[in-house]
Amino acid sequence: MAVKPDTLTPLVIGGHSIPPGATRQIELPVVRLYTDTDICMPVHVMRSRKPGPTMFVSAAVHGDELNGIEIVRRLIRMKSFKLTAGTLILVPIVNVYGVLNQSRYMPDRRDLNRCFPGSSKGSLAGIVAHKFMHEIVRHCQYGIDLHTGAIHRSNLPQIRANLKDDETLELAEAFGVTVLLNANLRDGSLRQAALEQDTRILLYEAGQALRYDELSIRAGVRGIQRVLSKLGMIRLKTPRAKVTPYVANNSSWVRASHSGLSTSKRNLGDYVQKGDVLARIGNPLGENFGSVVANKTGIIIGKQNIPLVQEGDAMFHIAFFSEEEEDIADNIQTMSTSLLGEMGQV
Repeated sequence: MAVKPDTLTPLVIGGHSIPPGATRQIELPVVRLYTDTDICMPVHVMRSRKPGPTMFVSAAVHGDELNGIEIVRRLIRMKSFKLTAGTLILVPIVNVYGVLNQSRYMPDRRDLNRCFPGSSKGSLAGIVAHKFMHEIVRHCQYGIDLHTGAIHRSNLPQIRANLKDDETLELAEAFGVTVLLNANLRDGSLRQAALEQDTRILLYEAGQALRYDELSIRAGVRGIQRVLSKLGMIRLKTPRAKVTPYVANNSSWVRASHSGLSTSKRNLGDYVQKGDVLARIGNPLGENFGSVVANKTGIIIGKQNIPLVQEGDAMFHIAFFSEEEEDIADNIQTMSTSLLGEMGQV
């Protein structure tokens, strides 16, 4: 794997110089609140004395996606975690404004992940995006961006990336989750902007907004360590249970056939066949309106949690594989059992 080493010269972020071998916590100033209160993006930098790649890990680009904050927090607190080469930049909260408001969006109602690369003279979201690109991403050859499902939706732990790029695919496989989704780039996304300056990105999706999910957190902590190990930045013992990754080149949402109250019949990670009933929808008086049915055979990688649905609501996200989906479902169960049963609380 080709790795572009850093030069082992001091790294400058927000005017702070971090020499090789140092660890620093930086408060990176962004735009003040209208109350004249300073707002800063927290940044934790770890540098080895040995040359190697530079990688960032970012969380809470959407302010209501909290799992990633806990993943980064656990990495920082992990006593056994030691960088042996290169530089690691950890940013637990990118959208500080959204976290303060428990909101996906910026105060200007923009989705920060549609505003990259941003501009120093643009909107509030554009300024934050530009700050992150200029102070963090431009230093890095690699990045992992941590996300969850949107409000009232859960995602199975999965990696989304440009899997047609051989090196990105290797890193995605190293992360150690069962489902890898070859995902198209979205205009204005961090992943698109980073790729344009030759920074390879893995996007980790797991859990739901405004909630911690232990499986998702543990899979994220372990996955980041595995990628760092693949890049030669840390030493990591071989895990007891190996997870086989499977690439899905397509996925689609199954939508509500009626408005009403839904009763889910299937869970994340389930193998479903075309025609299987995923949920039933009825009214408060007990009348059944109809069923939500799988349109193809595949694995459920995302689902709506709230039982109140409108006709047309996206309810189940199904990924399609060329391999036997039953084997994939078994592998997902193995991953879950391994992570929850063997990995202690950090």
